[in-house]
Amino acid sequence: MAAGWRSGLRRAFLGGLTALAATPALAQGPACRGTLYLTIDTGWSREAEEIAAVLRRRNVRATLFVADEPSFRGDRTLSPAWAEFWRARAAEGHVFASHTWRHWYFSGDPGAGRVRYASRRAGEGAEVLDGAALCAELERPVQALKAMVPEARILPLWRAPGGRTTPNAVAMARNCGLTHQGWTANGFLGDELDAAAHPNSALLNRNLANIRDGEVLIMHWGVRSRREPFAGILEPLIAGLQARGFCFETLPAEGRR
Repeated sequence: MAAGWRSGLRRAFLGGLTALAATPALAQGPACRGTLYLTIDTGWSREAEEIAAVLRRRNVRATLFVADEPSFRGDRTLSPAWAEFWRARAAEGHVFASHTWRHWYFSGDPGAGRVRYASRRAGEGAEVLDGAALCAELERPVQALKAMVPEARILPLWRAPGGRTTPNAVAMARNCGLTHQGWTANGFLGDELDAAAHPNSALLNRNLANIRDGEVLIMHWGVRSRREPFAGILEPLIAGLQARGFCFETLPAEGRR
């Protein structure tokens, strides 16, 4: 009897979210009871158009961290073939920041004013960057974007791949005029997790229960390894958060902690 009641309640809950997701989002205004900051890293970009459509329907503007990563189409995410996609996002009011050019990982500080920068892909190797080289690495994706989308609004922020920084990387980037932006305690939405262990239904319930005012949320335009694309629950997630009174804003120029 109890199991049947719980099953019915869950169906009603998910049905309510589906109906809510189908309703156009209300304009965000003074009625907001909290603010969330959605950020999107480049990723495999397989669900990019689907995600963009959800954000459009829900009237959500996000901060987009760009890197030149391989995409599902066999090209790279900052190649000219993606210009139309990025132009559309700028026109919708999304803002941009650097996610590094090569999407390598910062893995140590070998000396003053130096940081080790290494690829996770076989054969690509590693480098030690000084301040000028780090600035160039962080500036290059922004310049590539601006060449395609001159009107793009760029924030003086950056995000290290995987959120992995070192003291030197953070300090050296600050000398380039850039502040590192991670995500908050409940901001990891889970789209990089294994779908067998973390199915969409569990991620949806977890995120709706745990996200609080002021969170910086992180997701990607699609993750190659995930077999149940997170995009499938993005609309009910946003709708549920909006129903709780949250509004979505782009990050301020100084970032959020």
